[in-house]
Amino acid sequence: MIRVRRIDGPEPALLGFLAPLAEDTATEYWRRVLGRLEDGVALWVAEDGEQVVGSVQLESCSKENGRHRAEVQKLFVLHSHRGRGISTRLMREVEAEARAEGRTLLVLDTLSHSDAASVYRHLGWQYAGSIPEYAATPDGVLHATAYFYKQLK
Repeated sequence: MIRVRRIDGPEPALLGFLAPLAEDTATEYWRRVLGRLEDGVALWVAEDGEQVVGSVQLESCSKENGRHRAEVQKLFVLHSHRGRGISTRLMREVEAEARAEGRTLLVLDTLSHSDAASVYRHLGWQYAGSIPEYAATPDGVLHATAYFYKQLK
């Protein structure tokens, strides 16, 4: 059974990325995320037993003119667990939290033409445009990034 829960403080050995990302680089990334949980970043994980199989982050805008919005970051689900509705459950948690915080606009970016772009469209997100050669994949190839938004009612 898949369980989705919010992480409110540091937990040991939370997540690691698959190769080619070095383990120490991934560890440092997650330490930084966990260190920002009190500074406007929220983190959810999806677990299958003891294994983390997905995650998503929400970073609230702290600018005075942007307190109505937040950015969804780093949604992922392991390949072995895709197609089970985990992304949908994680995104529902993010949207519920954003609404509870009084956020009315969410934004995110992802690689253009990726499976994730299709997931966001399926979940009611609106495509806002793309920037060519914006992000590199692990093999170093530059790809366009698509921007999406969702207005919360």
